[in-house]
Amino acid sequence: MSNKTLLLTIGALALAACDSPTAPKTVRLEAMVLRPPPPIVRLAEWIVFTSARAGAPGYNDIYRMNQDGSGVVRLTNSPGYDAEPSLSRDGSKVAFVSFREGTYCCGIYVMNASDGGGLVHLPPGRAPAWSPDGSKIAFTRDGIYVMNATDGSGLVHLSTSGNDGAPAWSPDGSKIAFSSTRDGNHEIYVMNATDGSGLVRLTNDALWDDHPAWSPDGSKIAFSKYSAIYVMNATDGSGLVRLTTGWDDDPAWSPDGSQIAFTRRTDDGNSDLYVMTASDGSGIVRLTTDPAFDGEASWARRHF
Repeated sequence: MSNKTLLLTIGALALAACDSPTAPKTVRLEAMVLRPPPPIVRLAEWIVFTSARAGAPGYNDIYRMNQDGSGVVRLTNSPGYDAEPSLSRDGSKVAFVSFREGTYCCGIYVMNASDGGGLVHLPPGRAPAWSPDGSKIAFTRDGIYVMNATDGSGLVHLSTSGNDGAPAWSPDGSKIAFSSTRDGNHEIYVMNATDGSGLVRLTNDALWDDHPAWSPDGSKIAFSKYSAIYVMNATDGSGLVRLTTGWDDDPAWSPDGSQIAFTRRTDDGNSDLYVMTASDGSGIVRLTTDPAFDGEASWARRHF
């Protein structure tokens, strides 16, 4: 074998060894530096609610607790009425109404859900409800309005009936469900969230229908029908299912749609918060046991 052929053979073998999976490889120094693992995103489900447990007559405040009723934290401490809380979808903010501005009722406020700080005063109204993206708040005054959540600007009047109330956004932000007596009886309706058009009536009976709440997947609406909780299809009100037989109100879905929290008034006249399975009303668990009023739950998942 000539020297030239020998050299070519040795070179080919060297190249083949470099491509072999068992051949030693050179690793750059920076690739060997240990780096911390990516941060773990924890999820905590919070329920905010109204309570009179502070003791003074008419002295309601907003509280927060874990989804099992533990870890109760008081978020407001203002003389008078703080109520009707609504958690933003990410669980970071609470909108609520209060007497604290010196008028009869009510000013709308926003605060941090973690500690009640960061208070922002918005235009007057009742029943605030967050849009899914957290940019808007629907509320009632003389009809239903929508405003920017940061400062109350961009006010849009969606309905002009003074008896329209309890607005609730669909999960995709396109619709708002609400209760109204515009046709003589208290019923549940749905309209477009942008301009109030596309009105659809979902209930039609002689009983009082109120406090609609969309399921997280947008397929169902839970509501109270004269002291019981029902669920119906969100498109047309069909598929009606009765979930409770007590004196129950104010349904609020869990973030995963598997449970519904609600307010139940017992035979002694007191009200507490309960939770049940959303599909059939089974598995009822009592979350609060204070002798004062506890109710008006709002449920969200907090990322932190």
